[in-house]
Amino acid sequence: MSNKTPAYLRIKNAILDNIHAGTWASGTAIPAEITLAEDFGVSRMTVNRAVKELEAERVLERRQGSGTYVAQQKYNNAHIEIRNIAKDINERFNHYRAQVIAQKTLDFEALNQPENHWLNALFFHSQPAHTDKLYQVCIVHYGDDLPIQYEDRWVNAAIIPDFINQDFSSINTSDYLIDHVPLEYGDYQIQAKLAPINVCEALQIQAYEPALLHARHTKSQGQPVTFVNMWHPGSRFSFGGRL
Repeated sequence: MSNKTPAYLRIKNAILDNIHAGTWASGTAIPAEITLAEDFGVSRMTVNRAVKELEAERVLERRQGSGTYVAQQKYNNAHIEIRNIAKDINERFNHYRAQVIAQKTLDFEALNQPENHWLNALFFHSQPAHTDKLYQVCIVHYGDDLPIQYEDRWVNAAIIPDFINQDFSSINTSDYLIDHVPLEYGDYQIQAKLAPINVCEALQIQAYEPALLHARHTKSQGQPVTFVNMWHPGSRFSFGGRL
């Protein structure tokens, strides 16, 4: 990992490495924060930030008066269940196809443009190196020639360097990511929202029609891997599950 990596993130990754290697099994107490601070030559505050983030990600759990332990539930090793839009469409329609609208690289200069500051903050803590890059793909997924999803995805090029070279009209992005990196933690949000005009045109809906937006941010070993906005026409798609 490069020298530009924040100290707290290096500590997070070191903790995750010990867990993945089996050095610290579920239920095992990790070293005290003061010990980790001495080992890494940093302040206890820096260690505390790393530990707190891993607690929030359910990798670690703090026990009052006892210390911090590797969580019993192995969130750190589990793959996140990510639905394949191709499978969803094939279950509801007779025919599925994908059309790649855009496939490009955002370099250091592009990342520092005002419209990309949120990506800069999300992936690089607003401190990108000159070598940092993001890949972006925009894909429309069709069911029986009706647009069902507009996928706008960004991927950390350093983690999956060959992502941009794939043919995503025949390869599903989620499947590719799962095959090439362990996706260990993420968060998502689903909301009804008016879509941008370019998304409306791609989904063949009017600007005033409600769309369903599924936004998802996924990490591996404490580092952001991908962020995706998945837009769906409200009249042609719904989310569901079992209780």
